[in-house]
Amino acid sequence: MDTKILTFRTIIEKDGKYYHGYVPSLPGCHTQGDTIEETRKNLKEAIEGILLVMKKYKSSAQAVFKGIR
Repeated sequence: MDTKILTFRTIIEKDGKYYHGYVPSLPGCHTQGDTIEETRKNLKEAIEGILLVMKKYKSSAQAVFKGIR
């Protein structure tokens, strides 16, 4: 199996007392957290979840998610 490594631009913005994070290239990939670090962790989980669903339903994204920097 060929493994593809994808890089996603993530955006985290202050939203009231929380932080809102999303991935523009993955529609519906949004999350929030109390801190920037928690929001990053939640984004990682959201991206992994979306990629697993895409793979399960044989979408074009056959990838292994390596992490957020």
